[in-house]
Amino acid sequence: MTASIESNTQAILLLTSPLRASARGGDSAALPLSLGEYNDFARALHERKRSPSDLLGDDALHLIAECRGTLDAARLERLLARGLALAQAIELWSSRSIWVVSRAESSYPRRLRARFKDAAPPLVYGCGDIALCDAGGLAIVGSRDASEEQLEFARDAARTAASFGCNVVSGGARGVDQAAMTAALAHGGSAVGMLADGLARAAVDRQYRDALRAGRLVLVSSCDPSAGFHAGLAMQRNRLIYALADAGLVVHAEFEKGGTWAGAIEQLRKFRFGPIYVRAQGSLGKGLAGLQERGAMPWPGPSSAEELKRALTASPATRRAQAELPFGNGVGGDSVREAPPVELTSPAVNEPAARPAAEELFDEVRRLVRAIAVPKSEAELASALGVCKAQAKAWITRLVDEGLLAKTKRPVRYQRVGSSEGEA
Repeated sequence: MTASIESNTQAILLLTSPLRASARGGDSAALPLSLGEYNDFARALHERKRSPSDLLGDDALHLIAECRGTLDAARLERLLARGLALAQAIELWSSRSIWVVSRAESSYPRRLRARFKDAAPPLVYGCGDIALCDAGGLAIVGSRDASEEQLEFARDAARTAASFGCNVVSGGARGVDQAAMTAALAHGGSAVGMLADGLARAAVDRQYRDALRAGRLVLVSSCDPSAGFHAGLAMQRNRLIYALADAGLVVHAEFEKGGTWAGAIEQLRKFRFGPIYVRAQGSLGKGLAGLQERGAMPWPGPSSAEELKRALTASPATRRAQAELPFGNGVGGDSVREAPPVELTSPAVNEPAARPAAEELFDEVRRLVRAIAVPKSEAELASALGVCKAQAKAWITRLVDEGLLAKTKRPVRYQRVGSSEGEA
């Protein structure tokens, strides 16, 4: 073990990390806990006013017996016995200036904790100034196989953000993500690279060395620093990119295909962390038009810090008004289409739009759901809301999509989402 990593984080590493930096010292039969498994175990510890670090003490076996729930006690014991594997991993990370923080630490990125609650990654690894993770900014994302026109658009958007002191958040992957991040840094700006894999390699990449040392770049990942590429991890990474930003700009996406499309759709339909924009010049293709039809807005091309700030903080009413602006000839066209310039100071955009009665009613539904203290069945929710079961079912589906309700199994119940920030 090492004093450079908090004891709570050491325990969480043993429970949830594959510790891939070590070729020996680990038990291949000890499968690390999934997010759901760890959350259940951490909740049991919290209820007993205990912390993960207590699992490193003399009464660990007794504590495991009390808190394991449906988990296999032998599996937990094998995971916690991987001290040698952890020491070897920490040695590698230290040699590359890689840090690791857990949800049990106050230094854990606030944006991830606030936006995901229990769904936040138990561990975040990184290299560089962790404070940049809470600086917000503009997420610039797009396909790996982008055209030169699309890459130059990404670079130009990143340079604009850097010029006005706005952080650029991206995935660091080949193509649009890397083009945006490197352009922001070359223009004197700051950037966050949320990586899906390869943090151990990126941390010593010569192209990032100066920016890391200057505190203008942080490379972060929720995956083991030595992990290789995995499509599932890349998909999960997309939501973390948006969570660390104030708004997102999609430069290129394939229609209903690929991680860029899926990540943007997830933001538009479920998380809604902030406004989502799409490139509004050149050959747009079916993907960007499809995102705009689902609520994304054409990028306004801000020319001042104030205009950029308004774009990053666009209200839901503004988003709806801008989303209704003309945008090409529909989803199916592939011709060159130019979106009309968006004047952010236009009264038509800034004046509050009249909200439909259905939306005002649903605001009241949200308020009532937030007051629910215990899990309820579909029928119980229908009764509590004073509507028929069919209407309740439609509302429940939307509330689950918005992340306000969570569905449990055996028996099926719906409970309000929310947890104590102090829970590990």
